[in-house]
Amino acid sequence: MKMKQIKVLIVDDSAIVRKIFSQELSKHADICVIGAAPDPYVARDKIVSLKPDVITLDIEMPRMDGLSFLRKLMKYHPIPTIIVSSLTPANSEMALEAMEFGAVEVLAKPGGSYSVGDMSEQLAEKIRAAASARMSSPKQAGDESQNRPSGSQRRHETHNDGFSPSLALKRSTHKVIAMGASTGGTEALKSVLMQMPINSPGIVIVQHMPPRFTTTFANRLNELCQIEVREAKDGDSVLPGTALIAPGNFHMALKRVGGTYYVEVKTGPLVFHQRPSVDVLFHSVASFAGPNALGVIMTGMGRDGAAGLLEMKKAGAYTVAQDEASCVVFGMPKEAIRMGGVDKTVPLADIPRTLISFLNSGKDAPECVASAQARC
Repeated sequence: MKMKQIKVLIVDDSAIVRKIFSQELSKHADICVIGAAPDPYVARDKIVSLKPDVITLDIEMPRMDGLSFLRKLMKYHPIPTIIVSSLTPANSEMALEAMEFGAVEVLAKPGGSYSVGDMSEQLAEKIRAAASARMSSPKQAGDESQNRPSGSQRRHETHNDGFSPSLALKRSTHKVIAMGASTGGTEALKSVLMQMPINSPGIVIVQHMPPRFTTTFANRLNELCQIEVREAKDGDSVLPGTALIAPGNFHMALKRVGGTYYVEVKTGPLVFHQRPSVDVLFHSVASFAGPNALGVIMTGMGRDGAAGLLEMKKAGAYTVAQDEASCVVFGMPKEAIRMGGVDKTVPLADIPRTLISFLNSGKDAPECVASAQARC
């Protein structure tokens, strides 16, 4: 039986990038590059005639920029789209906007610190994730920016159901919340973190993203959330009311000295083709936080984080998975559930309330396993 291939269209004004992507993708039997286009106008015609399953889209192109093309594409002919961008702050901002408008992944162009070797396997994995993504109605440009409250304004916000985030967490606890996400995770994490109260436990996060994009992502979330959100640096303390996001191309691990948690940011081999890896973070949280931890695994392709979440649960942590209906890709949560590492599966919209309710319940998490007790 012949394998069904994922049909890919490459849209990029650089002939070198089109050539590199075609060469690298030709190494994978389940992926077929059916065409390439130097600009959106050529791409439009090829989309109609070739009917690709996934497109890779450059942001900076002649005749029409990638962001404008994406808006039109998602309105009239939605296709799972991977944004391809060079590592600049301006391009990082546009890439995040593109993901708000419906793109499902972001990839750094090869060159500089991000080589073809680093990019090759990740490109294939992102294409597979995009091909299985659940496409939803994209936001219209400006929907989110209009009347958007700042983090300080949100501290005084009360929801229609009477839920006031700043007052929702009643218990003062020495807890750590660890979150991991991949495809679709930028929007999912934003949805969760915007609801977390200012007195929430320290939060550590791995989102699969290239370097510099994580900086822009953290800065944008910091503007939206009442908690402080920033890209982690080696040695940063994990403090209440603060979320630390692992920097792209570096693993992040939780450590502990006495009663103080901090993060170690380090290089190392790819784990499940990823750096940062959710598994690296979750295994460290299991070791150093044990029953003081809450773990959340969210939308994403593959298995990264599933084994680590199971270790967290075995160490006494409370673990939550995003449900299938609200995931862009139900890969990582599905694997974590299959392995038995999840205490509760909930829709994306219910994750903040689930975490806060558990913290407010006064219930202690299950006891640490003996090997973890010595460290907790």
